[in-house]
Amino acid sequence: MLKHLVDINPVVPSDQLIGQLVPPAMFDEVSFASYIPDPEQPSQSAAVAAAEAFGTTVTKAKAGKRGLFGRKSKAEGFGLYLDGGFGVGKTHLLASIYHASPSPKAFGTFVELTHVVGALGFNNAVEQLADHSVLCIDEFELDDPGDTMLVSRLLTELSARGVSVVATSNTLPGQLGEGRFAAQDFLREIRKLSGIFQTLRVDGPDYRHRDLPPAPDPVAADEIEALAQSCPDATLDDFDSLCEHLAKLHPSRYKKLVEGVKGVYISGVHPAHDQAVALRIVVFADRLYDAGIPVTVSGAKLDEIFTPEMVAGGYRKKYLRATSRLLALSRFNADQVS
Repeated sequence: MLKHLVDINPVVPSDQLIGQLVPPAMFDEVSFASYIPDPEQPSQSAAVAAAEAFGTTVTKAKAGKRGLFGRKSKAEGFGLYLDGGFGVGKTHLLASIYHASPSPKAFGTFVELTHVVGALGFNNAVEQLADHSVLCIDEFELDDPGDTMLVSRLLTELSARGVSVVATSNTLPGQLGEGRFAAQDFLREIRKLSGIFQTLRVDGPDYRHRDLPPAPDPVAADEIEALAQSCPDATLDDFDSLCEHLAKLHPSRYKKLVEGVKGVYISGVHPAHDQAVALRIVVFADRLYDAGIPVTVSGAKLDEIFTPEMVAGGYRKKYLRATSRLLALSRFNADQVS
């Protein structure tokens, strides 16, 4: 029987929220040795060496957290910030640091982290993360003043408790928040974040200088149900109904929402003119991409979901990343619908 995401109301127990902060399956087997630096980009080789050295430092710091008679030391955690465009292997290095570090440890996107902290509450999140050797944050970004204050406090508290932090982004720490809100009003907090990290540049071709591949044509409205029926463990949902359902779920539950799904089919896709809806679609797209779930749609093309006005605004990088990921997922089913 064909399933619908709108009928699924996943529940993630609070004691499992931190536990689900692990790298996507596509990064399960990566290591420093499996990263292949571009010979024309010497900063990539330097980044591998620095990341590997950081992983060793994390291990030593974790071992030193307890002294004689089990007493905890007061050593602060270390911080590393990998800056560079998309497609240069930053997440590969981030996951490699995670795999090389002793447990307990956590890995998540910036958005996942803020959602988990929001669901747990700040003090509870700090206590659950305080014994970790490292917190790995992918796609570090600051979208609003609340996130600025939240992340600044969180990383300051964790660092003071000996938790090391490594993050990736394509925006230098001192420039986080630019174009999204009055960054000058929060400059002190942003500078505090900058002081936590040692910044390391990873150079390479920037995805913003390359055109995205054209989006596949949507399937016909009268064909999408049959296609969904032919895919085991697939779901079929109307675009507007799905957007309404996502609004009712805390984003920390999106990962559980698509667990076990082998294909997502969405009918009646059209541009999302509401920014709140668009940002929820970004988070949903990230969870689909992490799980490698193919996407097939009818209606508008996937590169038309985010309007030109949205893409030109402060969340440009989010929308471009989500579009690129949705297009990649849509190609999984290209042979089926061609």
